[in-house]
Amino acid sequence: MIETNVIYVIVAREFKKFIREKSRLISTLARPLLWLFLIGGGMSRLVPGGENVSYIQFIFPGILGMTILFTAIFSSISIIWDKEFGFMKEILVAPVSRFSVVAGKATSGMVLSTFQAIIVLCLFPVIGLRLDPMQVLGVILVSAILSFALAAFGILLASFYENYESFSVIMNFIVMPMFFLSGAMYPVKLLPDVLKFLSKLNPLTYGVDALKNIVFPHETGRMGADFSLSLDMFVIISLAVVFVLVAGKVFERKQ
Repeated sequence: MIETNVIYVIVAREFKKFIREKSRLISTLARPLLWLFLIGGGMSRLVPGGENVSYIQFIFPGILGMTILFTAIFSSISIIWDKEFGFMKEILVAPVSRFSVVAGKATSGMVLSTFQAIIVLCLFPVIGLRLDPMQVLGVILVSAILSFALAAFGILLASFYENYESFSVIMNFIVMPMFFLSGAMYPVKLLPDVLKFLSKLNPLTYGVDALKNIVFPHETGRMGADFSLSLDMFVIISLAVVFVLVAGKVFERKQ
């Protein structure tokens, strides 16, 4: 019960902070809208779509993945902030498991990322996609699992840094390559061998591909998914468990 309360308190605190920061919500939602309608709309005139999928429809799962990536990863910045102002020290001296702290932070990132992904998902009729209720639920489920895995990854990275400036630099160095190598803007199967290899090491690749499997279940051409849904989910869930366990161990070592 104590461990559950720790997770609840951390999630409630982060969600309240997010709700109060209106500018954060607006800026987070503005990014996927710009990529979807400006960049996607412009590129759709240069890049041909598939038989049943236009280019702007093809990048929609990638835009969902981008929303999840930025929100989940940058939610871990609060760890650096809490380290500087003492809240994290209060948590770490409490008689609770370090894994509960990591799980609470990862869950808060999952809640915030999934919440914003659902808002972006509501745009699917605007771009001409037709999703039935089971597909919508599947997208939300995959978004939640992917959000948890990426938030745990961000927490693992944040545990090695003590100030906001250095962490922001490494985050920008990691986040954009993760996005461009995820197959969000172009199919992984069309990449050169070196980039294809790097894409397969990218956690976001499997999350975006899982979303493609759900959104385009019958698309088998170059605009379809690159891997099977079962492989995508296995990789995402496995990485989520590994990131939480490793981050918990790092917190124990640094206590």
